[in-house]
Amino acid sequence: MLPMNSPLKILRLLTFVACCIATPALAQQPASHTKGTPTGHPTGPLKPGEYWWSPAASPNGPVVVLISLPLQTLNAYRNGILVGRSSVSTGTKGHSTPTGVFTILEKKEKHYSNLYQNAPMPNMQRLTWSGICMHSGNLPGYPASHGCIRMPYDFSKLLFSLTSRGCTVVIGDDSKPGPHFASNPGILLQPKDFTPEMVNPLAPGEYLWKPERSTTGPVTVLVSSADRAVYVYRNGQPIGRAALDISNPQMPLGGHILTLLDGVTGRASPWAPGRPGRNWMDAATDATGRRVSLDQLGKRVRLSPDFAGKLYDVLTPGATIIVTDDPAIRNANRNFAVLVD
Repeated sequence: MLPMNSPLKILRLLTFVACCIATPALAQQPASHTKGTPTGHPTGPLKPGEYWWSPAASPNGPVVVLISLPLQTLNAYRNGILVGRSSVSTGTKGHSTPTGVFTILEKKEKHYSNLYQNAPMPNMQRLTWSGICMHSGNLPGYPASHGCIRMPYDFSKLLFSLTSRGCTVVIGDDSKPGPHFASNPGILLQPKDFTPEMVNPLAPGEYLWKPERSTTGPVTVLVSSADRAVYVYRNGQPIGRAALDISNPQMPLGGHILTLLDGVTGRASPWAPGRPGRNWMDAATDATGRRVSLDQLGKRVRLSPDFAGKLYDVLTPGATIIVTDDPAIRNANRNFAVLVD
């Protein structure tokens, strides 16, 4: 037995105490997950595990998250201003990360995979019920996941504190870091209780409005030039649609994604008569890189003023408008791509 004043005994005791008082963050971080390294640069390339964080740049407003698959980066905007960016690792070939527009459906600080051997997924933010999430994970410097978006552990905690359920997440396949990088606006909405009547053609000026189908949650608006219609969804459920009148219909509207910010402009709304214009962030544009504003769209697209007023009243900061030249139904056998699950 070692005497109480033995240097070896003291060293063992100090080692035991040090293990007991390890910082909680390190104790919670799974060994296989990248901790993360802060960088002082809001622009430029990011090495695996690097991130930048400055929420004070925009203290309030709706949050939009933009993810670039080629760049393997994530940009977070609050009220249209960049407040954070990080390196990520997305899906491999055969398990690719889907592109398009999503909303955060669920958030859990401690989560374990139901699909992959109970693997830990700290700070999980679910984008689809089929298993696509944002969470902490290993970042080798290239796509390595089964479809999820992995982030550095430290950054995943920060982003988790910034977002809320219903937050818009855009995943794009262009190499521009945003906010104007190409996405896939052709990915369309799929209500869980879809019936063919939901996309029946409407007469000019005709509209349907049933906000009682979903009284709370994020609003997403799909503008389809192919259908000559506007579709309104709240919390993933259809609450209204209206016929569109498009000038120069032979000219495409293009693919665009816009998110509503706080505040109003000094101009009148081009859609709702007598209402002030609102601030929108063009979160993504089509492959041509063309940017579009609602004022520009308002010069070409018209709908019932009564419907426009009802729509105006349910739009809150964070609402998303998707403009596409694709139809709401992609083909005759009614296959859909999921945008909001």
